[in-house]
Amino acid sequence: MRKLRRNHRIGALMNILTERPNHIFTYNYFTERFNAAKSTISEDIVIAKELVEELDLGCIETISGAAGGVKFVPKMSKERTKEFLVELSDKFKEKDRLLTGGFIYMTDILYSPNIANCIGKVFASKFLTEEIDYVVTVETKGIPISMMTAQALDVPLVIIRRNARVTEGPTVSINYVTGSTKKIQTMSLSRRAIKEGSKVLVVDDFMKAGGTAKGIQDMMKEFKADVAGIGVLIATEEPKKKLVDNYISLLTLKGIDEEKQEIYIEPNLDILEG
Repeated sequence: MRKLRRNHRIGALMNILTERPNHIFTYNYFTERFNAAKSTISEDIVIAKELVEELDLGCIETISGAAGGVKFVPKMSKERTKEFLVELSDKFKEKDRLLTGGFIYMTDILYSPNIANCIGKVFASKFLTEEIDYVVTVETKGIPISMMTAQALDVPLVIIRRNARVTEGPTVSINYVTGSTKKIQTMSLSRRAIKEGSKVLVVDDFMKAGGTAKGIQDMMKEFKADVAGIGVLIATEEPKKKLVDNYISLLTLKGIDEEKQEIYIEPNLDILEG
């Protein structure tokens, strides 16, 4: 490969790091990729690091030692997170989202790559220090935001199925009781999906009483996995007492007035603390 100018190398380096956040790239990877000396790459990384911090995009971390290298850690500032959550709650308040039966149309929001990406960054930022091995969700509309969270953390996404599938091989199945309707449901997960002793982050799109989240926690016990936390996009204000405790929500649904066609939903700005 021909020698690249410094500005070209830094642009390419930034692109590589941001395309795979939280993945550790060795210095040798860049020296071979750019046909440049290690000292040159080190200087490039210092410049890129300063640029990322100045633009408030996150941070570039260097790791020393034999297994060391460099990685990009995406972060959203408190100001940007607050702005995003306010914008998100405004979207959910739109009158035409209210469906018959008091349901909220969410699909277009959840399947927006840009919105899902931002949600993933917020969750990843909150659980960055937990050394997560897997992001876990259940087969539902929450898959896009779970995928973006997994990408931001550079870990696999594990999807728990409602019903066992032959393509999954041997599975573990459990019954759980939904917190709101008290109905008995079933969830299944391949025995190969998660290694014993792993630390997982549960991500879902909606929580009312927490029955599904409790079911996932029970499923993780079957794999001797530790649930480090639960992130949900929307949690209802009532019931206040959920079946799980270790969760954070980005938005709080306070109520719905079908007669007035009003959705009362607010950003949970408490997550900006800490």
